[in-house]
Amino acid sequence: MLPPELQPRFHRPNISTTMSAPSFPTAPDRTSPYPTSAFSGGITPPSHSSSGRSLKNSRFSPSSFSHNARIAVALVPCAAFLLDLGGTPVVAALTLGLMVAYILDSLSFKSGSFFAVWFSLLSAQIAFFFSSSLFSAFSSVPLSLLAALLCAMANFLIGVWASLQFKWIQIENPTIVLALERLLFACVPFTASVLFTWATVSAVGMTHASYYLMVFVCVFYWLFSIPRVSSFKLKQEVSYHGGEVPDDDLILTQLESCVHTLTLLHFPLLFHIGSHHSVVFSSVASVCDLFLLFFIPFLLQLYASTRGALWWVTRNEHQLKSIRVVNGAIALVVVVICLEIRVVFHSFGRYIQVPPPLNYLLVTITMLGGAAAAGAYALGMVADAFSSVAFTALAVLVSAAGAIVVGFPVLFLPLPSIAGFYLARFFTKKSLPSYFAFVILGSLMVMWFVLHNFWDLNIWLAGMSLKSFCKLIVANVVLAMAIPGLSLLPAKFHFLAEVGLIGHALLLCYIENGFFSYSNIYYYGLEEDVMYPTYMVALTTFMGLALVRRLHVDLRIGPKAVWVLTCLYSSKVTMLFITSKAALWASAVLLLAVSPPLLLYKDKSRVGSKMKPWQGYVHAGVVALSVWFCREAIFEALQWWNGRSPSDGLLLGSCILLTGLACVPIVALHFSHVMPAKRCLVLVVGTGLLFIVLQPPIPLSWTYHSDLIKAARQSADDSTIYGFVTSKPTWPSWLLIAAILLTLAAVTSVIPIKYIVELRAFYSIAVGIALGVYIAAEYFLQAAILHVLIVVTMVCTCVFVVFTYLPSASSTKLLPWVFALLVALFPVTYLLEGQVRINSILGDSGIGDIEEENKLTTLLAVEGARTSLLGLYAAIFMLIALEVKFELTSLMREKAVERGGIRHSQSGQSSSATVPPRLRFMQQRRATTVPAFTIKRMAAEGAWMPAVGNVATVMCFSICLILNVNLTGGSNHAIFFLAPILLLLNQDSDFVAGFGDKQRYISQLHHILFNRFVWSFTKQTDSTPLLTLPLNIPSIVITDVIKVKILGLLGIIYSLAQYVISRQQYISGLKFI
Repeated sequence: MLPPELQPRFHRPNISTTMSAPSFPTAPDRTSPYPTSAFSGGITPPSHSSSGRSLKNSRFSPSSFSHNARIAVALVPCAAFLLDLGGTPVVAALTLGLMVAYILDSLSFKSGSFFAVWFSLLSAQIAFFFSSSLFSAFSSVPLSLLAALLCAMANFLIGVWASLQFKWIQIENPTIVLALERLLFACVPFTASVLFTWATVSAVGMTHASYYLMVFVCVFYWLFSIPRVSSFKLKQEVSYHGGEVPDDDLILTQLESCVHTLTLLHFPLLFHIGSHHSVVFSSVASVCDLFLLFFIPFLLQLYASTRGALWWVTRNEHQLKSIRVVNGAIALVVVVICLEIRVVFHSFGRYIQVPPPLNYLLVTITMLGGAAAAGAYALGMVADAFSSVAFTALAVLVSAAGAIVVGFPVLFLPLPSIAGFYLARFFTKKSLPSYFAFVILGSLMVMWFVLHNFWDLNIWLAGMSLKSFCKLIVANVVLAMAIPGLSLLPAKFHFLAEVGLIGHALLLCYIENGFFSYSNIYYYGLEEDVMYPTYMVALTTFMGLALVRRLHVDLRIGPKAVWVLTCLYSSKVTMLFITSKAALWASAVLLLAVSPPLLLYKDKSRVGSKMKPWQGYVHAGVVALSVWFCREAIFEALQWWNGRSPSDGLLLGSCILLTGLACVPIVALHFSHVMPAKRCLVLVVGTGLLFIVLQPPIPLSWTYHSDLIKAARQSADDSTIYGFVTSKPTWPSWLLIAAILLTLAAVTSVIPIKYIVELRAFYSIAVGIALGVYIAAEYFLQAAILHVLIVVTMVCTCVFVVFTYLPSASSTKLLPWVFALLVALFPVTYLLEGQVRINSILGDSGIGDIEEENKLTTLLAVEGARTSLLGLYAAIFMLIALEVKFELTSLMREKAVERGGIRHSQSGQSSSATVPPRLRFMQQRRATTVPAFTIKRMAAEGAWMPAVGNVATVMCFSICLILNVNLTGGSNHAIFFLAPILLLLNQDSDFVAGFGDKQRYISQLHHILFNRFVWSFTKQTDSTPLLTLPLNIPSIVITDVIKVKILGLLGIIYSLAQYVISRQQYISGLKFI
């Protein structure tokens, strides 16, 4: 039989929701050669429609790859592990390559994007070979080579997975797509299981590595080896003829299925023998490990045969049943006996109250009988009256034997026997009252066991007494036993199952939070074993989320319960990073506030699935309140990340940023058509980022101080270690924040400066004053007269920039005078800076009355302030030159489009009928190219703009030359950085009338670095060539000159060559040392 997604609808089981007797799936139909499974529904195994898997006999249909989630479970953690092994060089190479691929894909250059993805993976693999420490980590050269080949194989499979996402490959090369899909399903199980085991062993050690490998092999066998239909075969609404699936529509062939089965059965065993060969037969427990590593996967494989996993062996269901029964019985006996020796008597012998040899007999009856009953029911063997009676008798016997083993009083021995009877009756008769009777009796037995073994012990665990812990455990176990029955109640009683699941999740979170948070004291302080291991938190989280998904798919719980349970189980991940007990509940509250747009409004087919405006406001308010409630958790997270207590500005900015990001789903999914909502969200996120970066001083009432934050801030260690540090006043940062937020509000049209000239003027003046006061207070604190000049300079700059980009009726007349005032302020401010600062320092005393040391200090202060002024004016003139260049370019393109449109409208009607489509397209492109306007035409649009841009460019270039002399002593290398400034010159009617309009932008930085490296042949920082590599992309994409494109391509080659050679030098040096 095949998995449920391959089953026809009319064969799928239906569970009734009646109170008394829900109709569970019945036994298989004996008249059919392919019976129905009790759990998965029925469909016949795949049949041979032809002798081979030829494309002409299959129906190919280009579509999206439908197994992405299955592949992601295997390959995404593998990719993360490889990135961790490779380090920064691999991350840098992969990031740069994927950036190029993204740019090419956004430009609709699909084939280029495809090759860029593979090139980035190849570059990352080369960097991995040189940067990882595989050959030094493994003492054996063959093992190192195998590890390197395994990593390369995983990288190749990631590339294959990425290739399947390109639709054009599916259309142009259908056979290749089918082969790639088959390759993924054939190779991913082995590669992923080995890498998962490698990562686990690196974290927890090599002791139980064979069992880790067995678990991962079993998981990936279940995910990939059960027959699946190809994503690229034509699917119809109606099932295949008679429920049969042709071989051609399956992904794997008989060969791959056979290899997967052999890997499942023998790979963990062979790995254990190879890694523990010296102690394989040293004890009985070691021998049991050998049997368990073979027969546990064998049992899984036999159960997977009910889903069609053995379709490559035979298609006769009677033969498959014989294989399952005979082999399953043998494997079950071996596994039970080994588990008794390896686990039960080894770890739980203290709870066995029966003396030997009777204890061995009763434990064997309990375990073997329970396993046999469960296996028989899972395989559908409990079908008639005789088998039902045998199943019931076995359940009663197992319950009684288990009760005797744990020391249950003989007087009350009928209690567990009756419980076993009701449990068996539930499975055979499908009676819900029988199950609830079992829950009641089973709960009484659990209470007795806890009272008998733990109640009288005077022990404290995780800050609570053992009695309190026993109460929580009993309540959790009772809920866990009752939930399956509650989930089978009619739909109107499903709220009981939801309440039970939420209560169980809350209790589990409370118990794990207490144990996991308290275990750090044992581990670090008293050097005791960890009370609650990390893997248990991850395991319970994964199982809880899987259970919630399964119940939701089966329509046993509603969306609100799914929302609450998903948030509770997901919040447990916080415990792995933050040890505070309040972190889990804070993250749960935050998830409950953030997730409703994602989990409660998912049905797009209904109109009611979209939020109403008042619901959006309510959700946003709840998000803000929840972030405030979680301020201590945010504080601890920042403290864990930074290693010290965060500042008030950082804490407040993180809260604002988190609020904005939490509101993104609300706006993106439900109010994407409302522009004010998007603008407000941008402002909130921008405000949070500004607070995080600038960290302005916050009044005490704004910082939301709590006892935890106050205790962290009042620590005596800071003053003991660092002493009393005087901090620089940071209040001017508020002015910079205000200026940036005003600009952001204007860009997003929150402030409508595009339509109101007066508001535009007020805006530019306000931003100029804020920036001017900030610069004056932050960098020029000595002279008040300079503050006025700097403020006026910034106001003029803002007015010029704003009104050049958004001109008004009179701006073309006033802006040249504003620029002239700005140019005039430059020498005045520069000269006054030195004179005023000297006078303010010297006072009334003359220059000869002060000491020589003070003279030097004064001169250095004046020189530094003047250098800062030069840098400020260089930036201002650079900004003006860039804006003028941008405006003139935009003007030229607009005029070119207008002229091309007029010409096309005049002649296009008469010639369009006779011109072929391809030639017509070339004519349109030629008509839209930017022509070189005449000087007269340019002067008619605004004669002052080219002149102003050229003056600003020359001023910027001259100031940068002065700065080069002052800062570097006139370095010759600076010409490569200063020369591109002259590219901002414009064609005017006076001095530079011969300029054209070609794009000649190129970055010389990589060529300089490579030439210096070749000249000196000394190792440099590995990240330098990789960081400069993206500078070549504009040279290749933007420029019009083919020679510049070649230089940009050579720059990429130089950067990669320098990195490889430098890395090889480093490795050679390590080998020499």
